[in-house]
Amino acid sequence: MDPITVVVTAVALGAATGLTETGAQAVKDAYAGLKSLISRKYGDVDVSGVERKPDSESKRASLAEDLEDAGAAGDSELGEAAVVLLEAVRQHAPQAVIGVDVEGLVAAALHISDVESAGDGVRVKNSRIAGTAEIRGVRAKLGEPQDPESARA
Repeated sequence: MDPITVVVTAVALGAATGLTETGAQAVKDAYAGLKSLISRKYGDVDVSGVERKPDSESKRASLAEDLEDAGAAGDSELGEAAVVLLEAVRQHAPQAVIGVDVEGLVAAALHISDVESAGDGVRVKNSRIAGTAEIRGVRAKLGEPQDPESARA
């Protein structure tokens, strides 16, 4: 994923999870840090459209264009802040980044198709499928594992 898309994805996920009353403090803090950094370094870039409608592709595209125009594509500090936020979301609000999360399924067959997610596309755990399991058309935007511990193994 290109750096601008990482930042835009982080802003959208941070807005969707960090601005809620039930959002974890780590997500709120990481989101505040990313917003502060954008405001300090790129004062003309406004994230409020994505905050209001984090699922809106047009709001995300507009933010991406603004960040690109501001020269943020090569900003490693901004990229690092976005990754910190994405990791906080993965740890404290995994439902926001998993496209399909199946656990404890007992079935004769499983067919999953056309999944797009900000993190893991499909996660199947502790399940038994007696016949065919078919998963197609998964587009996971971030290729890192959901569980940070499994990445170290």
